[in-house]
Amino acid sequence: MANKDAAFGLKPIGKVGQNRDNGGLSEYDIAASASAIYFNDPVEMGSGGTITVAAATDVLLGSLNGVFFTDASSSKPTYANHLDASNTATDIVGFVSDDPYERFEIQSAGTPAQTNIGNCADIVYAAGSSPDYVSGVEISGTMANSAAQLKIIGVSKDPDNNELGSANTNLVVTINEHFLKQTAGI
Repeated sequence: MANKDAAFGLKPIGKVGQNRDNGGLSEYDIAASASAIYFNDPVEMGSGGTITVAAATDVLLGSLNGVFFTDASSSKPTYANHLDASNTATDIVGFVSDDPYERFEIQSAGTPAQTNIGNCADIVYAAGSSPDYVSGVEISGTMANSAAQLKIIGVSKDPDNNELGSANTNLVVTINEHFLKQTAGI
């Protein structure tokens, strides 16, 4: 049976070691009129001290779980699972799954094999789409024994997307190039 093609970004699934403080989210500022960031999009720390959507080869901070802001037109406090690029609020806060030992599930853009477990790969960015605003990010099909953003540590238990040797396999990964584990600043 072939795997279904339905990218969803970096979905947090628990931490390495499964300790008791799983699922924690940290708050980070987002600049007004920043680029759109979708639910489960990988994010990075920008040079202005705010988070932005990440691209291939960027040092990752985690994945976006949602945003909170005061709507600029209605003055109402608003929570959303994504950030529109046109948002002009000046108090936008993003909730990020940023633990350096978080495990994530992500769909592969290639056809992984058992021998890819333990290798690393970068992300392939694709914008999410309405109406659900879920990320379209996948892990690259180019998986190698060299430094890259994500380290592959297993295959998903999802029976619809765990067939190795087929396209769109969901993989379990950790962030290999993590902002909180880097020795240099931004």
